[in-house]
Amino acid sequence: MSVLKVIEVLGNSTVSFDDAVKNVVTEASKTVKNIKSVYVKDMQATVNNNQVAEYRVTTKVTFAITA
Repeated sequence: MSVLKVIEVLGNSTVSFDDAVKNVVTEASKTVKNIKSVYVKDMQATVNNNQVAEYRVTTKVTFAITA
């Protein structure tokens, strides 16, 4: 039997939404082990001078809890 836990993690990038999600996984994996999936709950972008300045994602990171 496996037990999973879900945490909400926010991420950002100046490159793309895809890069923002990769940043979430990279940073979360520094302290969270056994990450199984990432669900993108919300996406938004900030705009400066009519250009996208930053991509932001709200994610739910799922990982296994081991004994």
